[in-house]
Amino acid sequence: MLVVRPAELDDLDDLFELIQLSELGLSTLKISKPRLEERIDESVRAFSKTDARPAGQPYVFVMEDLARHSIVGTSAIYSKVGGFQPFYSYEIKNESKRSGSIGVAKEIPYLSLHTTHDGPTEIGSLFLSPDYLGGGHGRLLSLSRFLFMADFPSRFERETIAEMRGVVRSDGYSPLWNALGSHFFQIEYPRAETLTLESKKLIGELMPQHPIYIPLLPKEAQEVIGQVHEKTVPALRLLQQEGFSIQNFVDIFDGGPTVHCETRSIRCVRDSCTAIVTDLRDQVQGSSQLVTNRQLQYRCVIGNVEELSGGRVAIDNLTALRLELKLGDSIRFVTLRPPASPPRTPTESCEPFQNPAI
Repeated sequence: MLVVRPAELDDLDDLFELIQLSELGLSTLKISKPRLEERIDESVRAFSKTDARPAGQPYVFVMEDLARHSIVGTSAIYSKVGGFQPFYSYEIKNESKRSGSIGVAKEIPYLSLHTTHDGPTEIGSLFLSPDYLGGGHGRLLSLSRFLFMADFPSRFERETIAEMRGVVRSDGYSPLWNALGSHFFQIEYPRAETLTLESKKLIGELMPQHPIYIPLLPKEAQEVIGQVHEKTVPALRLLQQEGFSIQNFVDIFDGGPTVHCETRSIRCVRDSCTAIVTDLRDQVQGSSQLVTNRQLQYRCVIGNVEELSGGRVAIDNLTALRLELKLGDSIRFVTLRPPASPPRTPTESCEPFQNPAI
């Protein structure tokens, strides 16, 4: 009985208690209770607008166990990075060095501080209670965001990114931070993570503007650049299945990679379909899908959908109850996992995604 829905201010206490379980490196969750309340309030206002453009507003989601009336997960979409506060990352570049006199030709990789003021949409802040790992719950929590983006494309940018958690030990030790950032901030990684989340000004003031030649860094720092935390490997694999790819950008603190995808090319956006619910049954013969109610009072669940003819579908009564749907309402649905074979050609019962806004 799990449902993903927008966070509400009444969720504050439960959500704050949940994110206390999150580990270092999940920087957008390492915030104070007042800051979390501000974020939820901003999200509530974003969801309440019938027409919105990407301006950096957060869309915060929670996963609720309806049987237990408890918040067991959270995730978010940030409609745009950059703007009032620039978005910083390191771009990995190469510089050619040649000497004919001694016959040396080398490509030297270096880190170049990259600043973005008009950036893409970002997904992040995903955390699932350890008690709910497995069973497709993490997949529901993550992918439900893409179906919301498919239903409301004008709220988001043409490109979507995700900063993957880099290598940070449980005691807060980050090899890249220790070798690089700590010399300029003179504080430990967890403290820097918190401070720069509140204000990016410190990054512009303290981080070096000149190239950082990677071979000059300690070996343990070189080895973690572009690598994800061992617990983040499944999340990276999921996003890669959705069409995201690693490019040459990494986090300036822990060196974790940033993955990118054109928003309209994300599998859940591209392959999702819409149809009208014309039949409610105790059981349906259809396959298990991610299903949403296509409303700003957003709800997404895993449910069965049986495709009929003429743009119609049947769903079971429990799925309708969790989505708060009635006969005649529209749903969007997509398979939980990419098909082993090429994506199907939409049938007459299924309207494919065709919105050019993203």
